[in-house]
Amino acid sequence: MMRNLVFGIFAIVTAAVYVCPAAPQPAVVPGPGNWTLDVLFEQPQEILVQLGGDSRPTRFWYMILTLTNKTNTEVDFYPKCELMTDTFQIIPAGKDTPAVVFEQIKSRHQGRYPFLEYVEAADNKILQGQDNARDIAIIWRDFDAKAKNIKLFVAGLSNETVAVEHPTAKDETGKPVKVFLRKTLELSYGVSGDAALRSDANLSYESRRWVMR
Repeated sequence: MMRNLVFGIFAIVTAAVYVCPAAPQPAVVPGPGNWTLDVLFEQPQEILVQLGGDSRPTRFWYMILTLTNKTNTEVDFYPKCELMTDTFQIIPAGKDTPAVVFEQIKSRHQGRYPFLEYVEAADNKILQGQDNARDIAIIWRDFDAKAKNIKLFVAGLSNETVAVEHPTAKDETGKPVKVFLRKTLELSYGVSGDAALRSDANLSYESRRWVMR
């Protein structure tokens, strides 16, 4: 029962990203003790990888973030990254992604990003200063071919959080269940190309914003 409740909370909060403009927004002025990493990002790219035992290569999408800690202290880095389509498919980063996929991405970008890290294995501390900037790769398996828009969500780039009351779920005392949201980077892309010809799929950048999710 608890598992169903948690899944229900997650589904409603996730759907609200598409349909609820009144969701909580990050603070314009950070509160005491709040921090947000400086983020640069490459636009998503695709890569085809021949996995053992498969007759055809598997398509993956990935993006590279450069994270710089401009605060006055080292910060914790516990990322959560998801790809969400307008068909409501949700793909967690790294799901069903063998290590060979990252190795091929790292080889592809060795010249520009010689110290590229895989987000799933990245160190959980980011030190201060430009000299300690980190290049991080995030990888997703291919998404629904019928999707016309996708959103990429990257949480863990800030320690700002907010607690909101679930609109319907109640706890054992009858009070609304608290849902904790994190300041999250949201990147939106349009998807063009024929769904029947996946090799023709192209992503077009639409927007970037911070949301509470």
